[in-house]
Amino acid sequence: MKTIMQIGIIILTGLLLLGFQYSNNKEKGKSALVPKKDIQKILKKATFAGGCFWCVESDFEKVYGVVEAISGYTGGHKQNPTYKEVSSGKTGHAEAVQVIYNPQAVSYKELLDVFWRHVDPTDSGGQFVDRGLQYRTAIFYHDDEQRRLAEESKRELAQSGRFDKSIVTEIVKLDQFYPAEDYHQDYYKKSALRYKFYRFGSGRDQFLNRVWGNENTSEKKEVRNNIRNTGYQKPDDEILKQKLTPLQYQVTQHEGTEPPYRNKYWDNKKEGIYVDIVSGEPLFSSTDKFDSRTGWPSFTKPLEPGNIVEREDRSLFMVRTEVRSKHGDSHLGHVFSDGPPPTGLRYCINSAALRFISKAELTNEGYGQYVGLFSKDY
Repeated sequence: MKTIMQIGIIILTGLLLLGFQYSNNKEKGKSALVPKKDIQKILKKATFAGGCFWCVESDFEKVYGVVEAISGYTGGHKQNPTYKEVSSGKTGHAEAVQVIYNPQAVSYKELLDVFWRHVDPTDSGGQFVDRGLQYRTAIFYHDDEQRRLAEESKRELAQSGRFDKSIVTEIVKLDQFYPAEDYHQDYYKKSALRYKFYRFGSGRDQFLNRVWGNENTSEKKEVRNNIRNTGYQKPDDEILKQKLTPLQYQVTQHEGTEPPYRNKYWDNKKEGIYVDIVSGEPLFSSTDKFDSRTGWPSFTKPLEPGNIVEREDRSLFMVRTEVRSKHGDSHLGHVFSDGPPPTGLRYCINSAALRFISKAELTNEGYGQYVGLFSKDY
């Protein structure tokens, strides 16, 4: 009886997966583009305070070469402070963001430039609608080289004549950085509507547009394009655990499978591209997406074939072709030969392995070369 039940379970599992693989083998497929010990040597940290950390985190996470931006507190005397304590203004801490970045992709000097272009460095009493020293601007340097570059950058800004008032941003040595509560991390994604309403009402963007205008946009685009040319990389495992949700981590790192019809993009009909949630490399386009009636996003072909790696998969008593990303080494899904014309292929992909970038956001996100895919003349 047990044998019959076991066979039944295996069959039901195979039917449920519909071409996906689930594995708890924590070693298989875990190899990174760069060995863990080497990637830890490459990545560096930079810490900035620029008022509301929701906004500062959002601005830095749009810069390619930045692996993660973490909202938190620093500069005060209270150990392990809470948001409520910092907001009271009695801890000495400022809302800050710690930026984890790849210096081979973006330099600390470029990060300084991004920082200056997203704050009011002449305001000593806070930032925009947020008042109090807990919202002050500051650059917290990690070593003498960062201190030197920060001071040099501050002098250059003061001498540029960009602002009529004095630059009051502090440059101080980082003591201890305390990550903020989980609900503050990626707030601009988790609570997008509230975040947009707050940001608009804060006056931040209105001020930045008056001071920098189109120059700010073009400069950000230049930095992103420069970073894009250096390629895509996979962060080390500890950073991935912070950056990804449990499901995203399970799918991409341990060949997991998300439920059909209960995932983010299976029914997404918006125009745009899909990139690797781990590395950001472009993978698929909405122009090649179709309804396969399987409950997972399906595509007839990759957007960038060079970013796709195919491997034989013999799990679950069948032979399939696994699809992985080249640079991020993420498990994406499987490809089958039962798709529609013109390729006859069905790339059956986990939503959890993807990040969707709409047509309207392509240029701002650094993927401007794909805008033409969605023109009427294409």
